[in-house]
Amino acid sequence: MIQLILRLIIAVAIAFFIGKLVSKIKLPAILGWLLAGMILGPHAVALVNEAVLNAGWYKIAVDIFECVLGLLIGTELIWNKIKNSGKQLIITTLTQSLGAFFVVTLVFGVVFYFTGIPVYLAFIFGGIALATAPAPALSIVREFKTDGPVTRTLIPMAALDDMVAVVVFFSTMGVVAANVSEQKIPIYMILLAVLLPIIIGIGTGLLAGFLLKKDNTSQKTMLFLVTTILISAGVGLIFDNVILPKPVLNYMLIGMAFSATFANMISEDKLNEIMNAFNPILGISMIVVILDLGTPLDYHLILGAGLFTAIYIIARALGKYGGAFFGATITNSPKTVKKYLGLTLLPHSGVSLVFTGIAVSILAGPDPESAKVIQGTIAAAAVINEVIAVIVAKKAFEWAGEFNKKDDGELGGSKSTTIA
Repeated sequence: MIQLILRLIIAVAIAFFIGKLVSKIKLPAILGWLLAGMILGPHAVALVNEAVLNAGWYKIAVDIFECVLGLLIGTELIWNKIKNSGKQLIITTLTQSLGAFFVVTLVFGVVFYFTGIPVYLAFIFGGIALATAPAPALSIVREFKTDGPVTRTLIPMAALDDMVAVVVFFSTMGVVAANVSEQKIPIYMILLAVLLPIIIGIGTGLLAGFLLKKDNTSQKTMLFLVTTILISAGVGLIFDNVILPKPVLNYMLIGMAFSATFANMISEDKLNEIMNAFNPILGISMIVVILDLGTPLDYHLILGAGLFTAIYIIARALGKYGGAFFGATITNSPKTVKKYLGLTLLPHSGVSLVFTGIAVSILAGPDPESAKVIQGTIAAAAVINEVIAVIVAKKAFEWAGEFNKKDDGELGGSKSTTIA
């Protein structure tokens, strides 16, 4: 076990330095972390090999770091600042999420009809496509200190998008499983996957808020924050590994609900002070989570990517961009949100691979050929799309004129007012 932990520590250090090198050529550090994951993962150098990825302690560590990363979202969800833009957020989230679902489903429905592949797979592709991986865009926000209408729309949308994705995907797979497989997905699993992380986060966030709003030393404040984060993740792990039949919880959603709760209980100055001190832990968490996204990506798939992969990437991008543009238009959002929000929503790999694994496990018995189609297409798309999407997302923030708009002291807590 010690040897495996050392492998991970060395991999994180290498990823950090590769990120620094990539930053030198004015590309986001996250691209370096992703590439490091692919290079150091089991499909290449194998420093982070299957033994590390399958270790129980590693999965727990990643879940905790994802919970920590949720603080980047939750600490921006200050009720007094977003209450006037709630309608815009909800509508635009639905249009961009469902836009990707409908476009991908429609395109693959036509493609599969003429190629003799079961058309129901088109709905699974659509269900996988609507999810956005928030970590890449959040890392760009943090690295380049972005702020403005696009940033302020994206951050809370990252949480809402995850909830929509879970509901649509599990509902789609529930219908498919009922018709082609003996594996049934009970309705309560959908509700648990969405509501339980929020309930856990709010419960532990109330405890954190009670402790953090007191006048404490900086060391004591940090101890309270770290302890309550670990409690949040620990409660989630108990549900995932002891109570529920299979792990379904989103730990970033737990962290988001946790931090949104305590952030609304303390002053803005106190929040900024806490999050500024917490930045080093956030930085390590970001690298570990992105490294974890990169390790399962097999660069060999780039050479073997076929027509379905290209169609999937293009259709999903059109659905996300078109849906975001439509939602921003009907809600009278700022011009930059209409033009650039959709481009920040293209990162996808982590969520897509989780959803793909679930779909493949359900179809492996009754329809193994269709399972292979899904696995091959999405795996190749994850590799190609993630590299392109990170670069495009960075350019979107740049084109929107939102680079270097936030001071170091504001990272994690925001003085922004509304989306508009």
